Amino acid sequence: MQNFTWRAKTWHEGIAQCQQHNVSYVLVTVVSVAGSAPRETGSKMVVTASESIDTIGGGHLEHHAIATAREFLLSNQPLTELRSYPLSSKLGQCCGGAVKVLFDVCNSYQQHIAVFGAGHVAKALVPILSQLPVKITWIDSRESLFSNTGTIHSGTDNTNTSALNSSGLPDNVNIVVEQEPETEVAQLAPGTWLVILTHDHQLDYRITEQALKYPSLPFVGLIGSQTKAKRFITKLSHRGFDDAALARLYTPIGNPSIPGKRPIEVAVSISAQLIALLHCQSDKDSTQTADRASTLSTVRAATNLSAGTRANTSAGPKATATASAENNAGEERETNDIR
Repeated sequence: MQNFTWRAKTWHEGIAQCQQHNVSYVLVTVVSVAGSAPRETGSKMVVTASESIDTIGGGHLEHHAIATAREFLLSNQPLTELRSYPLSSKLGQCCGGAVKVLFDVCNSYQQHIAVFGAGHVAKALVPILSQLPVKITWIDSRESLFSNTGTIHSGTDNTNTSALNSSGLPDNVNIVVEQEPETEVAQLAPGTWLVILTHDHQLDYRITEQALKYPSLPFVGLIGSQTKAKRFITKLSHRGFDDAALARLYTPIGNPSIPGKRPIEVAVSISAQLIALLHCQSDKDSTQTADRASTLSTVRAATNLSAGTRANTSAGPKATATASAENNAGEERETNDIR
């Protein structure tokens, strides 16, 4: 919960902020008071991994409550637990009373999306995706394209940063400038979805090839025409990628029911496909990492990957490309995000 454009001051503002940014938090509530205590019954505070909002009275009681809340967050599980605290010297308090504190843990899962390329389509797409409960890493080799869009991180270690103007991107978007963008693939967490929109066919291929080496990356979406898709699939097949690996390649990326070649039209098409996948994840408990691959496969028919495109991988890569062409009804999207 860092770098928010506004800072919550009350517990209810804190909840709204956490929910808006899809941040896990614990609502800490004083549910009963006996004798003298720092705050009255009903006092609340919100605790995240990095900060606390509002107060239940300060002192050692609050310090202990914050530490306990963060221990609960580490479990990454929803939880409600009641704890009793005597306000005695053992706790470092001298009020002499006692309180009962309720901890209500609200965990959030953020799907990670890595967007490669910062051309016209990407610049239309990222602002749309940033409004969803996702975490975005936006990667390109050209720092100038990210002017006035947020905070830049250089390389895979993200140690060198330079803040841009305050009208930049939302907090769930992290910009990475890397001269060899394909090297960022190895840094991605398991379960990350890739959206490949670069200005260079060869770079697209290198990123795609790297991504398909990792079975833990279930969605590798690639912009381009049917011709480009067929050439990539053929080349990857010759490089030894089997049907199971190629089944994770979604190309041309996007929902085929949304036509058009303008950057915003392509961006909306891609967004529609990803939103469908996000909702399918939610329906099937997206917090379970082991189930993500099977969850994604159930919505292929709802996007541009119907039974003839990816689910029926036994027909081989050439059949896959042909079926994809049929599903897109001959629509030839721009082959790269030109910039």
